[in-house]
Amino acid sequence: MATATATAKKLKIRPLDDRVVVERFEAEERTRGGIVLPDSAREKPQQGKVIATGPGKLLEKTGERGKMSLKVGDVVFYGKYTGTEIELEGDKFVILRESDVLAVQD
Repeated sequence: MATATATAKKLKIRPLDDRVVVERFEAEERTRGGIVLPDSAREKPQQGKVIATGPGKLLEKTGERGKMSLKVGDVVFYGKYTGTEIELEGDKFVILRESDVLAVQD
């Protein structure tokens, strides 16, 4: 978890509202049967670690911030076509809304 926080501070990423920045896990290089996959055949993983979270969604009725249910260090699963991919200083990240996250790994 300390690495995730250090990464977010190093890159100076501060997501807004209910958004989270996720560091995507690397794609598998081999199949379960041991076949080596070339880069073009690898599927992008839909799992990663949260490295930064926003302050929470601004609620229309009260004008207060909603509480984020995700925290830095959480391992999350998200949809295949959700979020925005970015690259900063050679590292790839995905910026998602909290509602785009499907599950958190315990």
